[in-house]
Amino acid sequence: MEFKRVVTAVDSDGTSVFAEDAPVKPIESAMMEGLRFYEVWGTEGPIVPPTSPTSAGETFFPGPGATRFGMLTIAPTPRDAPPPEPDEQAMAAGFEEIQRLLPGLVDHMEPDAPGMHTTNTIDYDIVVSGTLTLELDNGAEVELPAGSAIVQNGTRHAWHNYGTEPAVLAYVLIGATGPATT
Repeated sequence: MEFKRVVTAVDSDGTSVFAEDAPVKPIESAMMEGLRFYEVWGTEGPIVPPTSPTSAGETFFPGPGATRFGMLTIAPTPRDAPPPEPDEQAMAAGFEEIQRLLPGLVDHMEPDAPGMHTTNTIDYDIVVSGTLTLELDNGAEVELPAGSAIVQNGTRHAWHNYGTEPAVLAYVLIGATGPATT
Protein backbone atom coordinates (compact mmCIF):
# COMPACT_ATOMS: atom_id res chain seq x y z
CA MET A 1 0.00 0.00 0.00
CA GLU A 2 1.32 3.46 -0.89
CA PHE A 3 0.35 6.65 0.96
CA LYS A 4 -0.30 10.22 -0.09
CA ARG A 5 -0.16 13.33 2.11
CA VAL A 6 -2.50 16.26 1.49
CA VAL A 7 -1.88 19.34 3.63
CA THR A 8 -4.10 22.41 3.76
CA ALA A 9 -3.05 25.92 4.76
CA VAL A 10 -4.30 29.51 4.65
CA ASP A 11 -2.74 31.90 2.13
CA SER A 12 -1.96 35.59 2.67
CA ASP A 13 -5.52 36.49 1.59
CA GLY A 14 -7.01 34.21 4.26
CA THR A 15 -8.17 31.64 1.70
CA SER A 16 -7.88 27.91 2.34
CA VAL A 17 -5.42 26.29 -0.07
CA PHE A 18 -3.75 22.95 -0.66
CA ALA A 19 -0.15 23.44 0.49
CA GLU A 20 0.91 19.93 -0.44
CA ASP A 21 -0.41 16.94 -2.37
CA ALA A 22 2.36 14.35 -2.70
CA PRO A 23 3.27 10.74 -2.01
CA VAL A 24 4.88 9.87 1.31
CA LYS A 25 8.08 7.90 0.81
CA PRO A 26 8.66 4.97 3.17
CA ILE A 27 11.60 4.80 5.55
CA GLU A 28 13.12 1.32 5.67
CA SER A 29 16.17 -0.19 7.33
CA ALA A 30 17.77 -3.60 6.96
CA MET A 31 18.03 -3.60 10.76
CA MET A 32 14.22 -3.52 11.05
CA GLU A 33 13.38 -5.86 8.19
CA GLY A 34 9.69 -6.04 7.35
CA LEU A 35 8.85 -2.55 8.71
CA ARG A 36 8.08 0.47 6.54
CA PHE A 37 7.60 3.79 8.33
CA TYR A 38 5.69 6.64 6.69
CA GLU A 39 6.14 9.91 8.57
CA VAL A 40 3.11 11.99 7.66
CA TRP A 41 3.28 14.97 10.01
CA GLY A 42 4.89 16.23 13.20
CA THR A 43 4.49 19.22 15.46
CA GLU A 44 6.60 20.59 18.29
CA GLY A 45 5.18 22.35 21.35
CA PRO A 46 1.93 24.33 21.45
CA ILE A 47 0.17 24.34 18.11
CA VAL A 48 -1.49 27.34 16.46
CA PRO A 49 -3.08 26.53 13.10
CA PRO A 50 -2.11 26.77 10.43
CA THR A 51 1.16 25.02 11.10
CA SER A 52 3.93 25.15 8.56
CA PRO A 53 4.02 22.08 6.31
CA THR A 54 6.48 19.64 7.81
CA SER A 55 6.60 15.90 7.39
CA ALA A 56 8.00 15.00 10.79
CA GLY A 57 9.31 16.27 14.07
CA GLU A 58 12.86 16.40 15.37
CA THR A 59 12.68 12.92 16.90
CA PHE A 60 10.53 9.91 16.12
CA PHE A 61 8.70 10.00 19.47
CA PRO A 62 7.33 13.41 20.47
CA GLY A 63 8.17 15.29 23.64
CA PRO A 64 5.48 16.80 25.90
CA GLY A 65 2.90 18.71 23.87
CA ALA A 66 4.33 17.58 20.53
CA THR A 67 2.66 15.18 18.08
CA ARG A 68 3.51 12.67 15.37
CA PHE A 69 1.22 11.22 12.71
CA GLY A 70 2.27 8.31 10.56
CA MET A 71 1.64 4.93 9.06
CA LEU A 72 3.55 1.71 9.67
CA THR A 73 3.49 -1.38 7.46
CA ILE A 74 4.43 -4.59 9.26
CA ALA A 75 5.27 -7.70 7.24
CA PRO A 76 4.00 -11.07 8.48
CA THR A 77 6.28 -13.14 10.70
CA PRO A 78 5.31 -16.61 11.93
CA ARG A 79 4.75 -16.79 15.68
CA ASP A 80 7.43 -19.48 16.04
CA ALA A 81 10.04 -17.81 13.78
CA PRO A 82 13.47 -17.84 15.43
CA PRO A 83 15.03 -14.43 16.09
CA PRO A 84 17.75 -13.46 13.60
CA GLU A 85 21.30 -14.24 14.62
CA PRO A 86 23.00 -11.05 15.78
CA ASP A 87 26.01 -9.82 13.80
CA GLU A 88 27.73 -7.20 15.98
CA GLN A 89 29.20 -5.24 13.06
CA ALA A 90 25.93 -5.24 11.11
CA MET A 91 24.00 -4.29 14.26
CA ALA A 92 26.26 -1.27 14.92
CA ALA A 93 25.82 -0.05 11.34
CA GLY A 94 22.08 -0.75 11.53
CA PHE A 95 21.67 1.25 14.75
CA GLU A 96 23.51 4.19 13.16
CA GLU A 97 21.24 4.00 10.11
CA ILE A 98 18.05 3.86 12.18
CA GLN A 99 19.24 6.74 14.36
CA ARG A 100 19.80 8.81 11.20
CA LEU A 101 16.50 7.84 9.55
CA LEU A 102 14.27 7.73 12.65
CA PRO A 103 16.03 9.75 15.39
CA GLY A 104 15.39 8.46 18.90
CA LEU A 105 13.48 5.31 17.88
CA VAL A 106 16.13 2.81 18.97
CA ASP A 107 16.52 4.59 22.31
CA HIS A 108 13.12 3.16 23.28
CA MET A 109 13.58 -0.36 21.92
CA GLU A 110 14.68 -3.23 24.18
CA PRO A 111 17.52 -5.33 22.74
CA ASP A 112 16.68 -8.32 24.96
CA ALA A 113 12.96 -8.23 24.05
CA PRO A 114 12.67 -7.55 20.30
CA GLY A 115 9.85 -5.13 19.51
CA MET A 116 9.12 -4.24 23.14
CA HIS A 117 9.21 -0.54 23.88
CA THR A 118 7.81 2.09 26.24
CA THR A 119 7.30 5.78 25.51
CA ASN A 120 5.91 8.79 27.37
CA THR A 121 3.12 9.18 24.83
CA ILE A 122 -0.57 8.64 24.41
CA ASP A 123 -0.99 6.82 21.09
CA TYR A 124 -4.12 6.63 18.97
CA ASP A 125 -3.73 3.64 16.64
CA ILE A 126 -6.00 2.21 13.94
CA VAL A 127 -5.38 -1.07 12.13
CA VAL A 128 -6.06 -0.06 8.52
CA SER A 129 -5.50 -3.46 6.89
CA GLY A 130 -4.39 -6.94 7.87
CA THR A 131 -4.39 -8.23 11.45
CA LEU A 132 -1.96 -7.28 14.21
CA THR A 133 -1.37 -8.68 17.68
CA LEU A 134 -0.64 -6.27 20.51
CA GLU A 135 1.49 -7.78 23.29
CA LEU A 136 1.89 -6.17 26.71
CA ASP A 137 4.79 -6.64 29.13
CA ASN A 138 3.01 -9.40 31.08
CA GLY A 139 2.61 -11.50 27.93
CA ALA A 140 -1.08 -10.68 27.51
CA GLU A 141 -2.05 -10.39 23.83
CA VAL A 142 -5.05 -9.19 21.87
CA GLU A 143 -5.68 -9.80 18.18
CA LEU A 144 -6.58 -6.67 16.24
CA PRO A 145 -8.28 -7.11 12.85
CA ALA A 146 -8.61 -4.22 10.38
CA GLY A 147 -10.81 -1.50 11.86
CA SER A 148 -9.54 -1.96 15.42
CA ALA A 149 -8.83 1.26 17.31
CA ILE A 150 -6.29 1.23 20.13
CA VAL A 151 -5.41 3.82 22.76
CA GLN A 152 -1.91 3.21 24.15
CA ASN A 153 -1.41 4.92 27.51
CA GLY A 154 2.38 4.85 27.89
CA THR A 155 2.45 1.07 28.32
CA ARG A 156 5.32 -1.31 27.54
CA HIS A 157 4.24 -3.17 24.42
CA ALA A 158 5.16 -4.79 21.09
CA TRP A 159 3.35 -5.16 17.78
CA HIS A 160 3.33 -8.50 15.92
CA ASN A 161 1.91 -9.57 12.59
CA TYR A 162 1.24 -13.31 12.82
CA GLY A 163 -1.05 -13.17 9.77
CA THR A 164 -0.31 -14.00 6.17
CA GLU A 165 -0.38 -10.49 4.65
CA PRO A 166 1.25 -7.17 5.50
CA ALA A 167 -0.65 -5.12 8.07
CA VAL A 168 -0.94 -1.34 8.11
CA LEU A 169 -1.19 0.65 11.34
CA ALA A 170 -2.06 4.36 11.34
CA TYR A 171 -0.94 6.23 14.45
CA VAL A 172 -1.02 9.58 16.17
CA LEU A 173 1.48 9.96 19.02
CA ILE A 174 0.95 12.73 21.57
CA GLY A 175 3.86 13.54 23.86
CA ALA A 176 3.06 13.26 27.57
CA THR A 177 4.97 14.32 30.67
CA GLY A 178 5.16 10.92 32.39
CA PRO A 179 3.99 7.33 32.28
CA ALA A 180 0.27 6.67 32.66
CA THR A 181 -1.00 4.67 35.63
CA THR A 182 -4.42 3.35 36.61
